[in-house]
This record gives sequence, structure tokens and C-alpha cells, in this order.
Amino acid sequence: MTETRDVVIVGGGVAGLTAGVFTARHGLETTVLDSGESILRRNAHLENVPGFPAGVNARLYLDMLGDQAERAGCERELAEVTSVAADDEGFVVETAAGADFWADYVIAATKNTVDYLRGIEGVGFVDRGKTFVDCNEYGETGVDGLYVAGRLAEKAYQTVVCAGHGAEVATRLLDEDERPFYHDWTVPEDYFTGRGRDVPPGCEEIDAAERRRREAESVELMQEYFAEPYGEEPVQHPSVAGDD
Repeated sequence: MTETRDVVIVGGGVAGLTAGVFTARHGLETTVLDSGESILRRNAHLENVPGFPAGVNARLYLDMLGDQAERAGCERELAEVTSVAADDEGFVVETAAGADFWADYVIAATKNTVDYLRGIEGVGFVDRGKTFVDCNEYGETGVDGLYVAGRLAEKAYQTVVCAGHGAEVATRLLDEDERPFYHDWTVPEDYFTGRGRDVPPGCEEIDAAERRRREAESVELMQEYFAEPYGEEPVQHPSVAGDD
């Protein structure tokens, strides 16, 4: 049976998961289909992500981002996507396990894997030693409703750049869906209403008690993440022979 979603994101790396945070938080039913092979799992220690002065374990960071997407309301499934096909109203996404999804929008965020997109008329590819999808700076392709995020859009090979592009692509998608502008801005009580203004879409006013509650929850959760060294080892490059 085909499952219906507003957004299907192909790829569970930083670009795809970040895009999912934005689309899910803004009310679009979003599923991330993740093959489990994010390049970040090969990283020994992630150095250049803002907010981590001494760096952070790359696999822990990726898992934290996945948890954030789920907290935002995003569904995640471990699946390899074999094809995406466009119809008059949206897209049919098929997986190797035989599961089908229909979506209004698709965001492709799979580094350099493009075979699942080759059957869509209007999608262009760029070969520069690795294959990318032809798109503009906002990840828009030649097919309405199909977006590309991160490395697949030829963005720099940096975690923070790919995460930022995932957010940019998602906000562009929200514009296309004619959703109100997404501020993502939580402010103290009366910040807007105390000046006689309505609270804008995507914004929220919270009182001091709620602010303290959220901060305490944040501190507790981060302490759980960093209570002890993360056990998962980096995945070695497949061309390296033998075991460590």
C-alpha cells in the first residue's frame, strides 16, 4: 500500500535531517528515508561545527540531529530508495524493500547517488568527477516540487554548509507551499503582543517559567548525550583493505 506524505526526504545525512526539522516543525507531514550510510559516519572527529569549541563525535552529532528531527515531528525510516517518479500531482518514491510513498514534494539529499532520479524527465545532471543534480542556489531543479540539498547540490564538503543548505531548501519549499514566512523565533512574553502586534507565523512568546523549563530540559538532554564517550566507531572507507 502506498503511504502519503507532504514531503519525502531521500537521505539521512545533515542536509536531509536539517531540512526535515524545518518542514516538520512547520506542519508538513515529513518522512526521511535513510540508507544508514551517511558519509559523516566515517569522520573520526568533527571539528568545524559552530557551538562545539573542541569538536564533537561525528556519529553522536548525526544521531543528535536525527533525534531533533523526530522531536520536530519528522518520521524516519531505514530504507534504500530505488526510484522516484513524477506524476501530474506529485511523486512516487519506491524503496528496495518494496515500500511506496506518494509525496507532494521530494528533497534529494544523498551526496552523489543519483540513479534513483534518472527516470524523471526534466532533471539535469552535472558530471565533475562525481555526479551532481543541476539546480539553482535554493535547490530547485527543472521539476516543480523536486529539490536537492547538500553535496548533491554541489555544496561545499562541510557539515555546517550542508546543514545550512538543507535549511535553505526547506524554507524555499515552504514558500512554494505558500506557508507563512517561517521565523523560527521564540521570544519572551509580550515581545510582540506588548507592542500591540500579533505573534508572527513560526514565532512563539513564552513566559519566564516556560523558558526555564525548556532550558532545564535542554541541559538535562545534553548531559545525557555527553555523559560518557560515544561507543560507535568510525566506518572505514570501503577501499581500505583489512580491519583496524
